[in-house]
Amino acid sequence: MSRAFLIVLDSLGCGGAPDAEAFGDTGANTLGHILKVRNGILNMPNLAGLGLGEALNHSSGSPSPWPKPRNGGWAVAREISKGKDTPSGHWELAGVPVPWDWHYFQNETPAFPVKIIRSVAEFAGGSLANCHASGLAVIDAFVDEHLRTGFPICYTSVDSVFQIAAHENTFGLQRLYDLCSKMAPMLHAMKVGRVIARPFEGSAEQGFQRTLNRKDFSIDPPSPTLCDWVSEAGRSVYGIGKIGDIFSMRGITSCQKGSDRQLMKHLNDRMENALEGSLTFANFVEFDSLYGHRRDPEGYAKALEWFDYEVGAVLAKTRPDDLVVFTADHGNDPTWPGTDHTREQVPVLIHHENTNKEIGAIGDIQFQDVAASVAAHLSIPARGNGRSFL
Repeated sequence: MSRAFLIVLDSLGCGGAPDAEAFGDTGANTLGHILKVRNGILNMPNLAGLGLGEALNHSSGSPSPWPKPRNGGWAVAREISKGKDTPSGHWELAGVPVPWDWHYFQNETPAFPVKIIRSVAEFAGGSLANCHASGLAVIDAFVDEHLRTGFPICYTSVDSVFQIAAHENTFGLQRLYDLCSKMAPMLHAMKVGRVIARPFEGSAEQGFQRTLNRKDFSIDPPSPTLCDWVSEAGRSVYGIGKIGDIFSMRGITSCQKGSDRQLMKHLNDRMENALEGSLTFANFVEFDSLYGHRRDPEGYAKALEWFDYEVGAVLAKTRPDDLVVFTADHGNDPTWPGTDHTREQVPVLIHHENTNKEIGAIGDIQFQDVAASVAAHLSIPARGNGRSFL
């Protein structure tokens, strides 16, 4: 047997999506524009050594600032699902393109149908905001009224989401989870992808900040994913980060959460202790949440350099038959107008100790080919239309 590690750098797009115009994202290029802001200087020897620069150049024409890759293999993946959101990207990477159109709330105030707000009010007595907003800005705007009334702050974005922010102590963390759990069936029936609990803490004197206790109540994938394929074969599936929420824990043996620094420790631990034949599926979200949405290219660049440095120790622990795949779920160009995801292709970087010199340039693939390749590596049956690149 051997092991597989599928690691998602949340939002690290590399430009070039052929349908970007339909999303208003023609020319968006997360990695390419970060490099431009950095004048081509981005210290990422480990991922560059697997072909990150070649993937960027192949996808968008942006020149690679790094030497030719030393080992491994690279590809550029294109999504067919009609979205640029977290569930669509992860499900398709796991072999299941989204077969429906997501429901999005119009950018107007009020943003939500009366039945939704009435249901929140039945639980909490009332609600606040009812609009499109950035998470930090909406908390700042409504926190005083939230603390005075106890009403939760309900908002959305261009993604298919219904988000509820509330103070962990005054409203209660478990109470916030209970409210999101109550709302999820109604929103999922409308094909809204996620109800997201957004807890925050703090005071007027010290300021307010979101905590790490975010929880996504996601609609179930429409059919068995890579996680199910592996678990149904009697193997272990370890989630790291948001993976448990994204897949509603379907097919997942256990999941560990935390900040990206904590997640890197969990990844190191799994590299040392994951069982033979297992899948470790990790999502590092802070590229997206802290730097992409907040349009902070320098912060994004520093986070990439930190990740690349840390992942050197991870790769040093691989066993001879391990497969490690680095990829992304969508783009979030930190130089782009607005605060939302961008429709891009994504790099796929492959580390396999026994076949590094044989993989090389793969070229264009689909997201679902990643799942088929992981399944082939683990010698389990794949489902759907993905094709292995191994």
